[in-house]
Amino acid sequence: MPPNKLNDLDPKSWLKFQKSWFIHNPPPRRKGVLVHPAKYPETMAQEFIEFFTKKGGTVLDPMAGTGSTLVAALRAGRNSYGIELNPKYAEIANQIIEEERNALGESISNLQSQIINGDANLAGNYQLPMIDYVLTSPPYWDMLHAKGAENQKKRRTGNGLDVVYSDDPNDLGNVHDYEAFLGKLVEIYAGLKPLLCEKAYLTIIVKNVKKGGKIYPLAWDIARELGKTYTLKDEKIWLQDNQSLAPYGLGSAWVSNTFHHYCLQLRNE
Repeated sequence: MPPNKLNDLDPKSWLKFQKSWFIHNPPPRRKGVLVHPAKYPETMAQEFIEFFTKKGGTVLDPMAGTGSTLVAALRAGRNSYGIELNPKYAEIANQIIEEERNALGESISNLQSQIINGDANLAGNYQLPMIDYVLTSPPYWDMLHAKGAENQKKRRTGNGLDVVYSDDPNDLGNVHDYEAFLGKLVEIYAGLKPLLCEKAYLTIIVKNVKKGGKIYPLAWDIARELGKTYTLKDEKIWLQDNQSLAPYGLGSAWVSNTFHHYCLQLRNE
């Protein structure tokens, strides 16, 4: 194997990660982050971070939520920064990150991990260092407003669990026009370019969405539009095989049980 310029993995681990699909069933969510209606698991985020950076590198999540990316970065020995619009989630993220730092102890004392309560549109104003890798997941359009969604029904009967991210008009999850939402989202990601090191990768975890009896190809549209700013390198499919099947459209129409996400890989070239 030639000198490894990208990460610290051995050849076997490198090849295993390059498979175009993987199964990852998240562990149960910690009580402190259940309030957030959508998050991806730290265990999965750590695998991406360890592939696309070396130890001591710097990771950014411009839509940090409750801090999954930053926790994963600490565990991987990387510096990390997150931008989160909702002050409640930013506070939860700070608490979780502080707990993680205490648990990891002296081994991560030299690492930075900072949550910025702000707008990802203004990322260039926050005096961030140059970024080696972006790992993030956007709102899946305004689907959290869909009252018929099974997961949302469960959350409405929960104990103080959020159903939507916020009522902030700057929150992309509150933009109900699909094309306007897509345009604003792509603008945010394209605006990160001046902050990224040359050949830095971006991984965007997203899925296509169903609304009003049709599919909106959100993942594919993001890939197409961002491919005008970055180089679209590939996709990696995240599969979940521990979900219960529901009889959508049984006996009358095709309605899939969708248990996969697209992990889009782009590079700043």
